Amino acid sequence: MANKYMQEAIDEAYEGINHAHGGPFGAVIVSKGKVIGRGHNCVLKNNDPTAHGEVMAIRNACENLATYQLDDCEIYTTAEPCPMCMGAILWSGISKIYCGCNCEDTAKINFRDDAFYEVMANHPKERFESVDREACQKLFADYDKIEGHTIY
Repeated sequence: MANKYMQEAIDEAYEGINHAHGGPFGAVIVSKGKVIGRGHNCVLKNNDPTAHGEVMAIRNACENLATYQLDDCEIYTTAEPCPMCMGAILWSGISKIYCGCNCEDTAKINFRDDAFYEVMANHPKERFESVDREACQKLFADYDKIEGHTIY
């Protein structure tokens, strides 16, 4: 093993699969050479489709640092992030992603993200319907009027 942080992500993944928490996905978040967050797939354990390894590591790092921003942090993950995890990584501000396996490797063990990429690329209008847009726009306007509200 060449990278100690990837080894920690692999160890997290083994922790999850050895306890039947979910798939072989683990992640660690590093800041200034120190692991500040870790997680593994807990979809089965938590009955939560959002409990992917990267999301669990982000939640753990944010809790440990008492912040929602992980700027200048790096994530080491056993597989290329799915679209949901990539969104969480981007929202958190993580600056660098190191992956073990790629999407093709992940597909070989029957974890396929193709359908998600297709939906995002084609944005099928029949899945979306605008409801009460004016009321929601008022909500947004009211929020925007709050002095010192946080933009994230």
